[in-house]
Amino acid sequence: MPRQAPHVVPKLVATTEIPEPAVTPFCDNMGMATTDKGNASIRDAVGYARVSTSDQDLALQRDALEKAGCVKIFTDTASGKLSERPGLGQALGFLRPGDTLTVWKLDRLGRSLRNLIDVVTELEERGIAFRSLTEGFDTASPGGRLIFHVFGSLAEFERSLIIERTKAGLEAARSRGRKGGRKPVLSTEKVEVARRMHVAGEPPAKIARVLGCGRTTIYRYLDQGRPPAGLRVR
Repeated sequence: MPRQAPHVVPKLVATTEIPEPAVTPFCDNMGMATTDKGNASIRDAVGYARVSTSDQDLALQRDALEKAGCVKIFTDTASGKLSERPGLGQALGFLRPGDTLTVWKLDRLGRSLRNLIDVVTELEERGIAFRSLTEGFDTASPGGRLIFHVFGSLAEFERSLIIERTKAGLEAARSRGRKGGRKPVLSTEKVEVARRMHVAGEPPAKIARVLGCGRTTIYRYLDQGRPPAGLRVR
């Protein structure tokens, strides 16, 4: 009877798979999940609020921005007509590509439509989105980008119309023999009266009262804005 080969049982090596650690997003003090600023796929909402005077309250804007999930809010108390707004400058410096600058209303950011477009264009070039809560405007969406470009076209059209109308008005005035610029405060006759009173030693305050103008005007007409030699200031 032929011998059978012995049955060999293979040795089993126990292995243990180590699961990859789960990545838990860091939550800031406002409860919003944030990640590394270098990850452009995660957008951090940065808020900006502005009031014109110290009598106005920022609470309404702050509440809306916090509700929208802003991780940081910058503020200004200044008129929208002012070019220097420290809070806005700090916000623009804080923003990184992938972030979203969020405001309560469009007029909180720009002094005019042209200024608003310039700021949003700068943000877009840096890879930063812009969102306005009241108008529902968000350049991170295709619809928001479309509206922004429409705004830009309207602003450029408005600028062209203003330039065209200004040129047409100046040409029409020149055709009638009129020159552009501010009308003189004093007529030629009044300037001559001022010179005579000055030569007679009258003080500028009295000359101004007689002619119905300010002392600065008298100085300007008599000596290019400087008090003439010997002219007494009272």
